[in-house]
Amino acid sequence: MNSFANPILRGFNPDPSILRVDQDFYIATSTFEWFPGVQIHHSRDLVHWRLASRPLSRASQLDMRGNPDSCGVWAPDLTYADGRFWLVYTDVKRYGLTTVNGAHGASMRDFHNYLVVAPSIDGPWSDPVHLNSSGFDPALFHDDDGRCWLLNMLWDHRPDRGRFGGIVLQEVDKETLRLKGERRLIYRGTERGFTEGPHLYKRDGWYHLLVAEGGTGWNHAVVMARSRSIGGPYETHPDGAVLTAAGRQEGAITRAGHGDLVELEDGSPWLAYLCGRPLPGLARCPLGRETAIQPMRWGEDGWLRSLTPGAQPDPNPPLPPLPPCPWPEQPWDGQFAPGPLPDDLQWLRSPDSGRLWSLDARPNWLRLYGRESIKSHFEQALVARRFQHFRFTATTCIDFDPAHFQQNAGLVCYYNSTKFHYLHLTRDTGARELRIMSAIPGMGAHDSLVASELPAGPIELCAEVDHQWLRFGWRAKGAETWEWAPQKLDVSVLSDEVSLPGYPNFTGAFVAMACQDLSGAGRHADFAWFRYEAQDDAPDQSGSATEMRAVESR
Repeated sequence: MNSFANPILRGFNPDPSILRVDQDFYIATSTFEWFPGVQIHHSRDLVHWRLASRPLSRASQLDMRGNPDSCGVWAPDLTYADGRFWLVYTDVKRYGLTTVNGAHGASMRDFHNYLVVAPSIDGPWSDPVHLNSSGFDPALFHDDDGRCWLLNMLWDHRPDRGRFGGIVLQEVDKETLRLKGERRLIYRGTERGFTEGPHLYKRDGWYHLLVAEGGTGWNHAVVMARSRSIGGPYETHPDGAVLTAAGRQEGAITRAGHGDLVELEDGSPWLAYLCGRPLPGLARCPLGRETAIQPMRWGEDGWLRSLTPGAQPDPNPPLPPLPPCPWPEQPWDGQFAPGPLPDDLQWLRSPDSGRLWSLDARPNWLRLYGRESIKSHFEQALVARRFQHFRFTATTCIDFDPAHFQQNAGLVCYYNSTKFHYLHLTRDTGARELRIMSAIPGMGAHDSLVASELPAGPIELCAEVDHQWLRFGWRAKGAETWEWAPQKLDVSVLSDEVSLPGYPNFTGAFVAMACQDLSGAGRHADFAWFRYEAQDDAPDQSGSATEMRAVESR
């Protein structure tokens, strides 16, 4: 084969920042409300990637308790200079309502931008230094004169103003790691609007500014401008976007934007960017915003251009001129052991993991301590892995003896606190029973009985996803046959595109183990294993679902 398949980071992995250090490539992606913060993947051939680090892993670096859905860690930027790695990121504390087609009235949001450094990609990463709070999507540029600069988009909260106020630049003091001098507005963007995600490069005496525009939906795009001076003025690329799916809502790769460039040793440029893969026949992407990559070229006029017609994203780009370097296959078998959580898994918001889960309380089991409701933004006991395929089966075995109806635990397909499908054990009128709770934007949360008078002891649970549809099953531990819930659930609602009006939706679907105790007693549930088995993603012919409100921008 002379090509490879995009995306390279499948499932929720948006806003890529790519970096080459000698023979090694690294991509940092956003994690939003999921903890630990930031995912960094490592490759030596741009095709095969492995998780190398989640650097924001302790309370002094990140505490997102109370952060709204789709807030938290936005758009990390990873660079290397002066013998160390530099990582800047935004922690979004307040969002409000999404900006669509312009906004009226003041739009108050809280974006705090931080910097951490490390001598190695796997740490130790420093405590953060606060840089500013003027907007989001921070990025560093290390100039060849030794100076360091911070860029970020400028948020304009004032009534009847464009919220996306352009790209600002300010110098970083490399000794104190704090900003110095005055900020400068260097680029206002184009008529596409929503100018964000800046990255700066220097080539042949030009400063090249790469930005995302068009909102992070179907009209997303990568746009470039350049200047002879770092402070501008910047001239926009004569072709407009250098990469965009131009509003297409079907196809292998859509929603392309928010890119970052890396050069191979031979000087050839490659663009990493976020993308979406809509379900066949549906304008919905439950796998979230993923990361893709493709080669670019520098034109004779010094401008960057795509190799594809119309600057389209490429689902099957040519292989890079690098020796193949696949990583040894080390898939997690789904079993639990003492120590850290397996790399497949993350949890929500809180750095105080000991209040949520333990791998030591019961050997070879994961224990979840029942905390707040599944709609909580503060302290949820929910441990999850990403959807990475349109077709998969997830299974677990749960040992849980609830005392009453306020204690629940089970298996959930989860996007955020407003949309999920939750198969859970509880107790009512003295009997242990199995129920499904579904939350769907615009329809509220609904709860229905699946099985009453469950047998004593551990119960196995199953979630089977096939493109648009989900079905839940259960059986007593050791039984051979699944008992299937009668309802077929629409899993496509677990996507950015299905939302309450104005709500932020920037993540992707997860499948998770969860436990709640609304009485405050902290009743625990134990899980013996958690297995995710993917099937091939053959096209589904099941047709379309009722359209809901689409959210395309921030």
